[in-house]
Amino acid sequence: MAKIKDVAEETGFSISTVSRVLNNDQSLSVPDETREKIFEAAEKLNYRKKTVRPIVKNIAFLYWLTDKEELEDVYFKSMRLEIEKYAKKHNIELTTYKITDGINAIPENIEGFLAVGTFSDKELAYLRGLTPNGVFIDTTPDPNHYDSVRPDLAQITMKTVDFLIEKGHENIGFVGGTYHNPNTDEDEMDIRERTFRQYMQEKGLLQEHYIYCHRGFSVDNGYNLMSQAIEKLDGKLPTAFFVAGDPIAVGCLQALNEQGIAIPNRVSVVSINNISVAKYLSPPLTTFDIDMKEICKNAIEFLLERVLEKRKIVKTLYIGSELIIRKSTN
Repeated sequence: MAKIKDVAEETGFSISTVSRVLNNDQSLSVPDETREKIFEAAEKLNYRKKTVRPIVKNIAFLYWLTDKEELEDVYFKSMRLEIEKYAKKHNIELTTYKITDGINAIPENIEGFLAVGTFSDKELAYLRGLTPNGVFIDTTPDPNHYDSVRPDLAQITMKTVDFLIEKGHENIGFVGGTYHNPNTDEDEMDIRERTFRQYMQEKGLLQEHYIYCHRGFSVDNGYNLMSQAIEKLDGKLPTAFFVAGDPIAVGCLQALNEQGIAIPNRVSVVSINNISVAKYLSPPLTTFDIDMKEICKNAIEFLLERVLEKRKIVKTLYIGSELIIRKSTN
């Protein structure tokens, strides 16, 4: 295994300089080109430090959600908990800022940030003035400047349609939430609904009256939307629904069960997230498992590459998912 002396000989820099760079000594003032050359040589020679991880300070966690939004969708709470866990593991000192604090609450001396939620163009411009080191989780609002790690919702949507078609379904509905555009303060079509429409159109199976959407990814929203569908379609429900998230699906199942509509014999339901209660619902929910640990682990790694290794090229990573088949489909 290579030693610091080997890296020094490879780069032409002193052992002291190489040691301080590899140990992320923030008091050392050297050009970025020097750091990059040392890190590249260390990787080439397969150098691995035996020291403990350095403390990474002044990292902001922009949790751009309201308490109500987190309460309604456990997806974001699990994301926050995983980020906090991995940050602690990597000796990252996080300071959390919420949407209620406002973008101006973020100090000018941050070294980088992790961000969850929806940001306006004005807020993104403010962040670009603070630091080039940022990772967005679950969204890609600024792919020219910042990294992002997110589940591949478009691919999940197409896989759902294919799965249901293979099961013999042609009349397929959609129940979901909308995307709130902070620039216009208007509700817009979410990527799941947009992809569903496009892919079903390609298949020649799109039926507008089977699509029900409203702002929010809560249980109540799912219950209300499915209740509307049952009333408006008056016994002519599609044979399957793709639901944009598990909390919405919980409400959908409640509405269907209340009306005595058999699941899956009359209506199959497929959702996304695989939250902890999904396997205990009546019936247990078929859903795509979003690997939150993998998403958050990669987000932390991306941030460390930016802050410590001075990576400049932007990365966008889409994480795949696994379909967990349970009794809400046949």
